Amino acid sequence: MEKRMIAEWEECEYILLALPAEHTDWNYILEEACEQYRRMVKAFTSAGYHCVVITPSVEYGEDTLKDCGLDNVTFIELPYNDTWTRDYGPISIEKDGERRGLDFGFNGWGLKFASDKDNLVNLRSKDRKIILPQAYRNERDFTLEGGSIEADGAGTILTTSQCLQSANRNGGKSKKELNEILGDRLGADHILWLDYGHLAGDDTDSHIDTLARIAPHDTILFVGCRDMEDDHFEDLLKMRAQLTIFRTPEGNPYNLVELPMPSAIYDEEGNRLPATYANYLVTPTHIFMPTYRQPQNDMLALQMVRVAFPEHEVVGVDCTTLIKQHGSLHCATMQIPKGVFNPVIGEKE
Repeated sequence: MEKRMIAEWEECEYILLALPAEHTDWNYILEEACEQYRRMVKAFTSAGYHCVVITPSVEYGEDTLKDCGLDNVTFIELPYNDTWTRDYGPISIEKDGERRGLDFGFNGWGLKFASDKDNLVNLRSKDRKIILPQAYRNERDFTLEGGSIEADGAGTILTTSQCLQSANRNGGKSKKELNEILGDRLGADHILWLDYGHLAGDDTDSHIDTLARIAPHDTILFVGCRDMEDDHFEDLLKMRAQLTIFRTPEGNPYNLVELPMPSAIYDEEGNRLPATYANYLVTPTHIFMPTYRQPQNDMLALQMVRVAFPEHEVVGVDCTTLIKQHGSLHCATMQIPKGVFNPVIGEKE
């Protein structure tokens, strides 16, 4: 295949994050948010992964993460609005054997939030040679968030019509038009469109990484709801039914693995938050899984992920603070394969 989006489990040289700071939406619970990021960074560095952390200043980053194994952390000073690097970080593809970091437009999930600085993170990273200039590709005329697409590494993309067809992103394009764009930009030749599925409190217009995830061996993990009294029940039942009729390029049904729905979590004003176990990060050796201090649900979710990734170590990370800003672990991270970032940034004197 000449061009393909790289599957998340294939390779991970760096994990990209951005720190909570006073200028972000975390300012009202800043120390709690910083502790949340310390939990994540410790989990990643303990597993041997190198974190690239966007921060207002190196001093602030070093002070915030001082107990997190800084030998495996590189701080990058760049302007940013908020911490959801999944949606404004580079999307990695492979073309003719070379890795590329694609810089798509980011407009705050359909003009909902300020995004002027987040939208320039990749461009500024290229100018600073954080993203290798030869790897950088400008795709900024098309709005696309990393959390809105899932790839199997072999040309299949899983996404949702509610997000990608949003009028506030790319003018409400048809699936046919979007199929052509995703084929041209990402090398996708088999696109699966989920038309159902939404979580209360979700600001992303149903990002796929809150609902269903592709795994190796023609497997899809998805969020199920068994409580008929839950407001999600009917829509997630329709989503499950649609997943059963999806077929691989060879015409075979997918192996489906159901993740539990966390018990409802509410904010201080009584609004339900979009907690989901689908928002995990996959690396070549580990699955970093959000947990919500719900022992039975957390354990069941970890067990179901192990079904799909039997050779991976599954690590639970408490994400009860992340969910307060309507995101979780996958939203807060972006895996970067070798050949996209300048390797010099990971070197220590």
